[in-house]
Order: sequence, then structure tokens, then C-alpha cells
Amino acid sequence: MKNRIQLSMFLFPGLLLYVALFIFPTLTGLFYSFTDWDGVSPSYAFVGLDNYKDSLSSIVFRKAFGNNVEFMLTVVIAQTFISLVLALLLVRNTKTRIALRALYFLPAILSSVSVGLIWAFMYDPSIGLINYGLNEAGMGSIAHNWIGDPKIAIYSIAAVQVWAHAGQMMIVFIAGLQGIPAELYEAARMDGGSKWQVFRTVTWPLLAPSATIVVAYTTIQSFKAFDLIFTMTDGGPNYATEILTTYIYHTAFGSYSFGLASAGSMIFLVLLALLTLLQFKALRADRVSY
Repeated sequence: MKNRIQLSMFLFPGLLLYVALFIFPTLTGLFYSFTDWDGVSPSYAFVGLDNYKDSLSSIVFRKAFGNNVEFMLTVVIAQTFISLVLALLLVRNTKTRIALRALYFLPAILSSVSVGLIWAFMYDPSIGLINYGLNEAGMGSIAHNWIGDPKIAIYSIAAVQVWAHAGQMMIVFIAGLQGIPAELYEAARMDGGSKWQVFRTVTWPLLAPSATIVVAYTTIQSFKAFDLIFTMTDGGPNYATEILTTYIYHTAFGSYSFGLASAGSMIFLVLLALLTLLQFKALRADRVSY
């Protein structure tokens, strides 16, 4: 009994931080989501579910949610494919491949704010390196206002997200690939299987848990890409890159509608919880299957 009490004491600092930094702010946000608090005045009135109704009926909120889904699907598909290809190419442990892994992983250790500022400069239509390089290569007709055009701005930022994190997801795939027994590949080749058949029947089924982790992490990461979008476009132009996190920020600190922003945060929290639950169930299903 004494040992249990002593061991439980080691949990107390972490539990205290969890309550102070997550549970308490979440409950406070839930409380204010039922009020019209402006974030400044000490007084407020309870408005019931009005904030939730206003959020769900808001054109900007729906636009932000649609942008979030579009951004997420683009990043998940592109990032999963690119990171898988890189992992297949660099799975063997040679000096050159290890150096390339480190090179591709490097963007993941940079802060998202730094990445956003660098790429905002590169995308600049007048002095940006991308348009400059296209003009110098005789492809000036392709030059574009990459983050100023509402039609392609969200995809331009999605490309930056993929560039920054594909190397990180590559490491997950490499770990999964290196865990596949070599005997299975030898048996498949002895049976006359082509490279594609070996990949389809051996590699991919055994790599499914790693793929699920990549998809789950990338999905949640895409819904929380606030810092990248805030530094590059701040949700513009004309809400073309507004996502749920930037909508919450602008509602709270731009319109001083902290009650409405809190309601948006609660909706966002529920969406993330549902996504996480679905991904977790899929991951467990893959582990059971394979």
C-alpha cells in the first residue's frame, strides 16, 4: 500500500499540469460558450445555445470548415503518397540514404512560423524565388500570385505543409518497412511475384498500421495548421484560406466575441475528438487484421 502511494505521487506533477493546462481551460471555454462575454468587460449574460446556432449558421464558419476539409484531404493524400515513395527509396541503411533521410526530415524541426514566413517570401508574385525561377527558365506564363489567388491559395499552403512534414512521415514508413521480415520477400520472389505483386501482397498489408498512423497524425495536424496559415495569408484572400482555428482566433481577438469563439472551439474540439476516435478504431482494426 505504501509503495502504491509513493508511486502515485510521481503521477501528481503530470496530472496537475494536465488539469491546469487542459481540463481547466476546456471547462472555462465551455462555460463562456454559453455567454456573450467580449473578453474584456467583467460582466456577461448567458445566451444558452445561441452561440452554437450562430456558429453553425455562419457563412464564414462553414467556409472555414469547407476549407479545412479541402486542405486536409489534399495534405493527407499528397503527404502519404510522397512519404511512402521516399521511404521505399531510402529504406536501406547506407550512408547516402541516411544522409538523405536527415535532409528530408530537416523541415520538420523548423518552426511553422519560420516555414510560413520563408514560403510567403518565395510565393511573393513580385520578388519571390518561385516566379523568378520560372521567368528565368522561360516559363513566365506559369508564374502566378500563388497565395493571392482565392482559387489556388489553399493548395499553395497545402504544398508547404506537405514539404514541411513529408520527411517526418517518411520515418514512420521506414520504421514499418524495416519491421517486415525479409523471409516474406524471399518467399514471394521464389513464387515468381513481380515488384508490384510483392508490394501489393506483402509490403502494403504489413505496412497498413504505419499508414494508419500517418493518416491519423496528418489529419489532426491539418486541422490545426493555424500558425502556417496565419503567417502566410491570415485566412485571406476573401476567406479563401480561413480554417476553423483562424476563424476562432479572428472571432475572439478581431471581433471580441469570446463567447462565440468559445462555442466554435467546442465544436472544433468535438470534431477533432470524433476524428481521433475513428482513426483509433481504424488503427486497432488494422492491427487485428494484420
